Amino acid sequence: MSVPNAPDPRRWAALAFIALAQFMVIMDTSIIGVALPEMRTDLGFTQGDLSWVFNAYVIAFGGLLLLGGRLSDLFGARRVFSLGWAVLAVGSLVAGLAGEVWVELAGRAVQGAGSALIAPSALTLLMTLFGGNPRELPKAFALYGAAAPAGGTAGVFLGGVITEYASWPWVFHINIPVALLTLAVTPRLMPAAPPARGRVDILGALTVTAGLGTVVYTVVRAPEAGWGAASTWLLLAAGTVLTGLFVALQARLREPLMRLTILRTPNLAAANLAQLLLAGAWIPMWYFLNLYLQQVLGLGAFASGSALLPMTGAIMLMMIVVAPRLQERFGARTMIGTGMLALAAGMLWLSFVRPDGGYAVDVLPASLVAAVGMSLAFVPSLGTAISAARPEEGGLASGIVNTSYQIGSALGLAAMTAVAAARGAEELDDVTALTDGFSAAFLGAAAIAAAGALLALGTLRTGGGAAEAVGEGREPAVAGTR
Repeated sequence: MSVPNAPDPRRWAALAFIALAQFMVIMDTSIIGVALPEMRTDLGFTQGDLSWVFNAYVIAFGGLLLLGGRLSDLFGARRVFSLGWAVLAVGSLVAGLAGEVWVELAGRAVQGAGSALIAPSALTLLMTLFGGNPRELPKAFALYGAAAPAGGTAGVFLGGVITEYASWPWVFHINIPVALLTLAVTPRLMPAAPPARGRVDILGALTVTAGLGTVVYTVVRAPEAGWGAASTWLLLAAGTVLTGLFVALQARLREPLMRLTILRTPNLAAANLAQLLLAGAWIPMWYFLNLYLQQVLGLGAFASGSALLPMTGAIMLMMIVVAPRLQERFGARTMIGTGMLALAAGMLWLSFVRPDGGYAVDVLPASLVAAVGMSLAFVPSLGTAISAARPEEGGLASGIVNTSYQIGSALGLAAMTAVAAARGAEELDDVTALTDGFSAAFLGAAAIAAAGALLALGTLRTGGGAAEAVGEGREPAVAGTR
């Protein structure tokens, strides 16, 4: 006879595939970098349009996350998780076989749609498996969180290796065997949940996807089109109107895509704001640090990826081994605030990079400080954002926090790209101007992280949500499975 509420014996094997999902979702944003020049030659991209190989994925991903979270709640996280992998595999096949620009971009958008189904359902499955165990939950979140930097770095490595020894289509085809393996094991490893009563808010899904997609599209194209351009402001206004229409619809519908009162849940809005600002600081730092290594210090793409390994290793070590123990002792609020202050300090240090600098002096120590900060802040803010919601809205909470992180990434990178360009980062033949631009971006990202620390310390409550419950040895709010 099984013991009621006993831990699922398959939970750690299931967690490996949940972390693999996070790994692949992030890897798909970084693996294409080295392959872009060959794709431009083979498919006929212009230099200006080439960035849309990245943007098509990000826009679809960010715009569909709320829908993915709602579908996870209605139809069961396991079903949506499997559907997401199937969609990702189809998109990867199309992107790898593409012979024309529009087919390539369509394949990337389908990949983004698949990831938007995978990401929130993966977090919901994690909470289903570990939400009832306050001792194991931080470790599970840590393993999940550590998969993100691992995926980012692995993408740089694999992109270089595949492009050099195989061909660029394989940067997409590599997803297919992973997807097939995951689809094969998911029915045996992942907990099932019966479909919930309710309906999908189609109009809400269309408006929020169009609104968020338009905002993200506007942000990612603004550095190229110009922030003062009429088209930029018209598109931003359109995205704002569509998002406002979505909010108005949600306030009136009986079964909305997103129950607006969920944002009143203690700590949920504050934790999502922390995730948004954390991404807004971290992603620009990673991006411009890679550019500094290549364009100023003269490292190749593969060597640049190698130079980021110590930072990635530090993040994984801190998240898996150190951060859960510190969170148990100090709680989520202190961890998030301290972590974002450490991240700000690391990026402030990076702002002193020199045109004639060196990796060991200008990059390594500062990047390790930033890595420690990211490690301390990411898992508690993610855990608080997910666990503050009601159990039946775990998918929605997962969609909201993933959306917050993606929007923060896009806004932060676009803003810091504009800052760097204003300080000379577009002068590719002038390493002094380049360094000044990168330094300004690091300084701006440090300010975002510092603002995040102050807001987290000022708005997060102690004693609320599973993350704090774990820190105090109590039962989390989302205990049990479904």
